[in-house]
Amino acid sequence: MSGKVSIEIIATKILEIRGKKVMLDKELAQLYGVATRDLNKAVKRNIKRFPEDFMYQLTKEEIANLKFHFGTSSWGGTRKLPFVFTEQGVAMLSSVLNSERAIKVNIQIMRAFVKLKELLLTHKDLAIKLKELEKKYINHDKKITMIFEAIKQLLQPEPAKQKKRIGFHS
Repeated sequence: MSGKVSIEIIATKILEIRGKKVMLDKELAQLYGVATRDLNKAVKRNIKRFPEDFMYQLTKEEIANLKFHFGTSSWGGTRKLPFVFTEQGVAMLSSVLNSERAIKVNIQIMRAFVKLKELLLTHKDLAIKLKELEKKYINHDKKITMIFEAIKQLLQPEPAKQKKRIGFHS
């Protein structure tokens, strides 16, 4: 795999866990072209750079949920609970993994996080606009129904009036 990874591929590897967008250590290691254990060793050697809002370890329940979500029966044979990295944690990884490939991949990952944020904002903007349109046109169905009723009444022939007979009695 070359140093350039598409933003679309990276975006599929970004998960939401505990309300945060994160990437699994094994996914990051694969993108960086290193073993997961080597990535985690580099992090542990520089643990002060990774506070809990940058990186945290998943629980057994969270792993079970991921397995269920992705329909996998195993999680790559790992014995240790995996770590996940937030956007800030991924950015910090570039300071501990200093290979040319890591730098290039890190740039692409940062772009993927930005792209996801832009998409979320676009969706929020669309949702707000739809709500506004909904509010603006909520009574239109009732008004249109009333207009059709009025048109139907206008199109109905008037009931024939009974003619007065002027009396010529024969």
